[in-house]
Amino acid sequence: MKKKDYKFWFCTGSQDLYGDEVLQHVAAHSKEIVDTLNASGTLPYEVVWKPVLITNQLIRETFNKANDDESCAGVITWMHTFSPAKSWILGLQEYRKPLLHLHTQYNEELPYDTIDMDFMNENQAAHGDREYGHIVSRMRIERKVVVGYWKDPVVQGKIASWMHTAVGVIESSHIRVMRVADNMRNVAVTEGDKVEAQIKFGWEVDSYPVNEIADSVAAVSDSDVNALMDEYESRYQFELDGRDPDEFRRHVAVQAKIELGFERFLEEKDYQAIVTHFGDLGALKQLPGLAIQRLMEKGYGFGAEGDWKVAAMVRLMKIMTEGMPGAKGTSMMEDYTYNLVRGKEGILEAHMLEICPSISDGPIRVRVKPLSMGNREDPARLVFTAKEGPGIAVSMVDLGNRFRLIINDVECRKTERPMPELPVATAYWTPQPDLYTGAEAWILAGGAHHTAFTYDLTAEQMGDWAELMGIEAVFINKNTTIPEFKRDLKLGEVFYR
Repeated sequence: MKKKDYKFWFCTGSQDLYGDEVLQHVAAHSKEIVDTLNASGTLPYEVVWKPVLITNQLIRETFNKANDDESCAGVITWMHTFSPAKSWILGLQEYRKPLLHLHTQYNEELPYDTIDMDFMNENQAAHGDREYGHIVSRMRIERKVVVGYWKDPVVQGKIASWMHTAVGVIESSHIRVMRVADNMRNVAVTEGDKVEAQIKFGWEVDSYPVNEIADSVAAVSDSDVNALMDEYESRYQFELDGRDPDEFRRHVAVQAKIELGFERFLEEKDYQAIVTHFGDLGALKQLPGLAIQRLMEKGYGFGAEGDWKVAAMVRLMKIMTEGMPGAKGTSMMEDYTYNLVRGKEGILEAHMLEICPSISDGPIRVRVKPLSMGNREDPARLVFTAKEGPGIAVSMVDLGNRFRLIINDVECRKTERPMPELPVATAYWTPQPDLYTGAEAWILAGGAHHTAFTYDLTAEQMGDWAELMGIEAVFINKNTTIPEFKRDLKLGEVFYR
């Protein structure tokens, strides 16, 4: 996972009614705004100033250059003075990347003692942005609107948040998912229309016979395995559970070989996400556990039992969180079992093996334990508990005629007591607004049992991504009530049919 050097263009609208001096002021003001945003330390990507836009031709040329520039992940627009919106129509029609409308003005406070009509004519964002906003709405173009003073840290934070979403939109079309075998037989929610997913999101979802990737695993040298084993021993606690040390290491070495073989195959074929299925392991000696956990930590997406939608979403959300200061982690997750004690309600989250250690809190142990699934030797896995704090659980589901993104705010915390007999990584959370309402709303929305989970993105960011992708998003949060949620689902059926 390498953070790409994306940039965002800053385009200021005006017109020549008030002469060159005003346009010079407009240019100077917008340059100052760009310089201040870049110097704030808040924005994850650079903002690039562009010359003031006053004609149809220049607007159209600028937007098409933004389309063609692979380093440009989006455009920020601001109407310093009154910019006749018909001038923007052709450029907006041809523009294809994320758009943010910054509704701000150069001055924070009214200059009470000096304000005159010259000042009023030059500083017209209050109605210039409304003129521009009207045409964007009339053209039914999705965009983010941020309102406030450009030096305000809250405003800068909103721009920064949108940048992560915009990069997710751009990078979505670069996600390629490798399916090792197919999804679990007779399971509905892991199925979906892969052609429509490529049309909507740009995801390429391809299938490979398991033994092709098993051949890549078999080709890994003993010296490479030994080097990776040294890394494992330096990073993790080996918990023998009464096993012979040499036998334990042999089991762990199988996962090291799988990790190296899988990663080389993924790199060679240019895939950024992978799905496996315990029912089709071919020549593999173990179900990939520790190996998949490590690949997720490196930035690969993963989905269990052939769930390519969650694999793509995990990859997407890892891209969106890349470079975030203080990031706490992103992983595939699965709802397993409830605690229904009143006042202590929660959902125990885990999977057979494959939870990303980026979300871990405290020491990480390596354990080798039997697994009834897969009919292979006992697999090694990383065992830990997840961090505490707020996060979001996201489920992309195919409803037959459209995709729906379900976004649930959750609160992670520790279980009351340890679970020494459970040899898998776990998280424990309560969905907002509470377990009963959250679980009912999730089921009503058709949410899957697999989710893409993160501490580092907000429901707003994922909702913005869904809007830009043209799909339905439903939110389960502290304000959710079942009657209103049912109404929203019915409205979605009408709007997104």
